[in-house]
Order: sequence, then C-alpha cells, then structure tokens
Amino acid sequence: MNTRILGLAAGLAVLFASTSWAQSITVAIGSEPSTLDPQLRDDGGERQVNDNIYEALMARTATGDLVPGLAADAPTQVDARTWQFKLREGIKFHNGEPFNADAVVASVLRVIDPANNSEQMAYLGPLSGAEKVDDLTVRIITSAPDPILPARMYWLKMVPAAYSKNATAIAEKPVGTGPYKFGTWDRGNSITMTANTDYWGGEPQIDDVTYRFVSEAGTRLSGLVAGEFDVVVNLLPEFADSVPQAKSVSGLEASVIILGVDNPAVKDVRVRRALNMAIDRHALAESLFAGNAKVTTGQLVLPGAFGYNESLENWPYDPQGAKKLIAEAGAAGTTIDLVGEAGRWLKDRELIEAVAAYWTEVGLKVNVEILEFSVYLDRIFDMGNRPDSYFVLNSNELFDADREMAFAYEPGQGGASNSDKALGEAIRAARSEVDGEKRKAAYAVITKKLHDEAYDVPLLNHQDIYGMSEKMEWQPRVDSKIIVREMKVNE
Repeated sequence: MNTRILGLAAGLAVLFASTSWAQSITVAIGSEPSTLDPQLRDDGGERQVNDNIYEALMARTATGDLVPGLAADAPTQVDARTWQFKLREGIKFHNGEPFNADAVVASVLRVIDPANNSEQMAYLGPLSGAEKVDDLTVRIITSAPDPILPARMYWLKMVPAAYSKNATAIAEKPVGTGPYKFGTWDRGNSITMTANTDYWGGEPQIDDVTYRFVSEAGTRLSGLVAGEFDVVVNLLPEFADSVPQAKSVSGLEASVIILGVDNPAVKDVRVRRALNMAIDRHALAESLFAGNAKVTTGQLVLPGAFGYNESLENWPYDPQGAKKLIAEAGAAGTTIDLVGEAGRWLKDRELIEAVAAYWTEVGLKVNVEILEFSVYLDRIFDMGNRPDSYFVLNSNELFDADREMAFAYEPGQGGASNSDKALGEAIRAARSEVDGEKRKAAYAVITKKLHDEAYDVPLLNHQDIYGMSEKMEWQPRVDSKIIVREMKVNE
C-alpha cells in the first residue's frame, strides 16, 4: 500500500474519531403554540416546546420527585411568607445574559404584574414578590403563608431580565437557560430547536429537534408508521400494537367539564346533578380509551395529590334519574353551550361529542362549539363571559389540591365559573394553612361541597400514551413533559 493511501486512511480515522454525527428527531404534538412566551398563557403547546428551552428554580424527576433545578439546593424558609433560594453559579441564558438573582426577581415580577394578566397565576397562588440578597441569593415572598411554594417554583420558568422586556421577542424567539435553543418557527407547520452545547447540565445527545403541529391523531399515527415522526403524543390506544413502540404512563390529567354555575342554563343544582348522572363514564373509558383511562371518583383532584378526598364516590350512571331532575327543574329542552377544542388532547372531540349525546338523551339541547385552540383559550379565560360549560383536561403538576381549586373553582381565578364568595374564602384559607392535618380536613369539606353542589362534571383520569420510532429510547414522565435531553437515539 503506497504512502498516499496510508495517509488518506489515517486522515479518515482521525475524522471519524473526532466527528459526532448529528442526531435529529421529529416530535408530533397536537396543537401549535399560541405563543412562546413562557409566563403569560396556560398553553399546552407552548409548554411542550418551552420545557426544553427554559428552566425553573425547582425541577421534578421523571417519577415526580421535587428536586433543585436552577436552585443550588432546596429552599429555606426565612419566615411564614418568605423563602430563600441559593442559585447555581456560572449559568447563562442563551443570549449571554447571566442567570442570577436579578433574573429571578424580573421573572417573578413579570408574571405577577396585573398588567400582564397571566393565565398561569392559578399555579402560583399567593406569590407576591421577590428580593435580591446577593447575585446568587434571592428571596421569594408571598402575601400569605404558602406551604407548597417550592412546588410552585417548579412551574415558574426563569426569563432573562433584559430580554424579557421585549414582549414581541420573547413571544416569538424564546431565550432560556435550558438544554435546547430556539431555532425557527414556521407558522402553522413546525418549530425547530438545536442543542445547547454549553448547557450547564451537560450537552444533550440529540442535536436537532423539530416539532410538528398535527391535530389529527390518525395523521400522527400514519406519520409515525411511515417514519416521518419519531415521537407522537396522544397515540390512539387501539393502535398501540401497530407502531414500532408504544409507551404509557399514569399521568396527571383528568378530563372535566367546568360549569358556569351562574349562567341561567345550569344555575339550578338539579340540572347540574342531572348532567353528571346522564353520563356513563365506564363506557367512555372502555369504548374510547380501551381501558387507558379510569373513572373519576366524583372529584377533579387526582388520587395521590394532597387534598384528594377518599370518601367521595363517582356519580352513578342514572339517565332516568337525570330526566326526573331536569323535569323537576322545569329545564326540559334547555339549550346548554358546550365549548371545546380538537387535537390538543387524546380523543378530545370524541369525548366532547359523546357527553353532548348523553345530555341530549336526557332531554336537553346541546350547542357544541369546537374552537381553534388559541380561540378556545381566550374563551375559557374570559372572566366576563364564561360558557355554560367547557371541556378541559386539567393537569396537577403541583401534586396538591390547590392547583384544581385555583384553576377550576376559586371565583375570579383561572377558569373558574362561579361567584361563590364563601367557596373562595374557604379555598384561600386552605391554601395558607400550614398545619397539614387541618389543611387536609379543609379540602375534604371543600371537595364534598363541590360534589354535592355539582360545580363541575368530572369524567376520567387519563393515561399518557406515546408512540415512538424504533430508534428512540425514552421513558415518559408522570408530569407529561417531553424533555428531549432525557431521550436517546439508537442508530
């Protein structure tokens, strides 16, 4: 072998030894983000992307344990309304801004600013401010005692102090500290991300990620089978055996219909109880989800969350009893608006239409409104124009009943649809109770009232089902986050 060939072989050996071949994946999600601002909307599509770009002071493991994130350690409590966090040092945002106490203060003040009207305040409870102690020490302040403040800091994403002042920029080109950097946004089609090679937690294995917006579950399925997608959310359970890989996990989501109890159509408690009794939840779990869902136990709070009421039972399927209540209320033929969307959650349209059919069978007229997701969000968060009823899958990343209370029931907050002042006072008192047993007892009283008064129509506790290509290695998380850094590609 001549010296030229030997030299070429040696050069190729060096090239292959020093080159890391780019690994790319495509993830199909059910809805396009309405914004990439991580603090103002309660938008599932936004989170599925931004969970990889932004980080918070606290984090969770794949199994749900609360651990330090951008914080160097667990926080310490200074007094009843103040928690102190030490921050990791040497971390920078993707644009070069330092992550420090100034960034934490700016992030807190931005999300609680009434002018921003953040839909995420249902997660953040009595959060009222933040103070810098030094560059790597910050204090988080609440307006009342808050025993679950550390869990709330798992939700609040940290934004760069200077960059975040440009509302347009942060909504369209997010800048965080996370393992992936924002790439491009092809409106209506896709978003791309690239690995942050300087990530403080170590460079991710996957180099490039493309998120495709595919609302139809059948289209996501066919794309996975054809090799177009590597991960798809909300895999149709009946096709789990038809894809290269299918994985499910008992998630934190419960489907529910929130009732606008002040609206004339559902103001009578007898009508609200009839709406619950009209639905065969066991049939929905089996026929729509092939057993990958469980019937709720008469409440929105999930089993395992603090404040879950073990004494409550699910509403019985009793269409004749429902008809009797509707007749007693003089409500036969009443029209009820039911607002929903399609594609964000598994079989959401089918579930909405099935509920509407059950309600129709007991003598009501149902006006189903299926809205584009961003329009749907505007509708359900419109404080002055609550629907008679709206469908949502509520998730409880706080592992605490206050998440449901703040989103679905506390008057004037989140997606709540009532003006019950006594209920609001009870919820706020329970939120700030530091004695665990007293707090649990308070939630038992609240959840029983919600059940007895039928303030909502809880449906099913859902499993998260994902489809994956053969090359993917990933264990889905209980909090439904799609954390690409936890994935591996085997090729």
